[in-house]
Amino acid sequence: MGKDSVHQMRNLFYLCNMTDRKIIHIDMDAFYASVEQRDFPELRGKPIAVGHAEKRGVVSAASYEARKYGVRSAMSSLKAKQLCPSLIFVPGRMQVYKEVSEQVHEIFRQYTDLIEPISLDEAFLDVTINKPNIVLAVDIAKEIKQKIRDELHLVASAGVSYNKFLAKIASDYRKPDGLCTIHPDQALEFIAKLPIESFWGVGPVTAQKMHSIGIHKGYDLQQCTEETLVRLFGKAGLLYYDFARGIDLRPVESERIRKSVGCECTLDKDITKPSSVIIELYHVAVELTERLKRNHFNGNTLTLKIKFYDFTQITRSLTQEKDLHTLDDILPLAKQLLKEVDYSIRPIRLIGLTVSHPKEEQEGTNKHTQLYKQLELEFHEW
Repeated sequence: MGKDSVHQMRNLFYLCNMTDRKIIHIDMDAFYASVEQRDFPELRGKPIAVGHAEKRGVVSAASYEARKYGVRSAMSSLKAKQLCPSLIFVPGRMQVYKEVSEQVHEIFRQYTDLIEPISLDEAFLDVTINKPNIVLAVDIAKEIKQKIRDELHLVASAGVSYNKFLAKIASDYRKPDGLCTIHPDQALEFIAKLPIESFWGVGPVTAQKMHSIGIHKGYDLQQCTEETLVRLFGKAGLLYYDFARGIDLRPVESERIRKSVGCECTLDKDITKPSSVIIELYHVAVELTERLKRNHFNGNTLTLKIKFYDFTQITRSLTQEKDLHTLDDILPLAKQLLKEVDYSIRPIRLIGLTVSHPKEEQEGTNKHTQLYKQLELEFHEW
């Protein structure tokens, strides 16, 4: 049996056995900014940014009124103010956002306990079997959206499909206040029309590479063989091949093992002097070891994150046989990773370190899921 036949049989098996799942992705619209506008009526209808307005500040979240001007999260406050001179900066209230997030999850738990938080403002829900015994997942999504609006006076978008990849795309499709369902018999046609930038794991760098070889939409990706994609993109090519065919094997994990502990520091000024970079790296490593101790975390992969003056970002990782606990474990590895980074003509704005890949998680996770988790660290391209 040829490879094409094997792939066709695998895809058919997936469609016959996995497409009866009912997955919902809920994404709170402009969450932090919307909470601020809810709690402070004088901010409603105005362009606001959660963050600090000073020169080195960064936008944590932007209201939709601000987004019309091009203001986005992770943008420098200086650039945001240039784009929108009337922009109002408000300080973040993380404890409030956590409390509101818990209230949202209380609504989720009325329908299912299979809830996988992605962040404070988004989560996957598996409602294949649900508490109210509602037949259609879209009806559950409608109810959740309405309860969030009525009880919390906030707006959420929802995506419904048979796997996490498609549910996530669906929730983004009609934002804000969106609701979109992608049925199994519509999936391939829907995917074919998607810009390649909409695919999970495709950041600006990967998108540019895909464009250079003629891949602009999902249809172009569907024409590529698995061998071609692996040759061009390494292990990530396996995921692109599956996603293009509407395949995503990841379950909704209601009890997520902590995958990483990290910390980062935005510098007071951009630096290129090696001695200054080493000093800052040392301070980040010290903070990381303290966090590892507080969280009783065991991991054996160290990832260095560098953000340059122009907000471009790279990561470099090393995996060891032993767990990384102490400064003596971490700092030499961090210095080794730093040697792979050329910052001689690109000043550094931010330095971060993360320890990840707990061994007990790796041993209890299938290879497909491990690949997703590894790529979560490798695909921070923006």
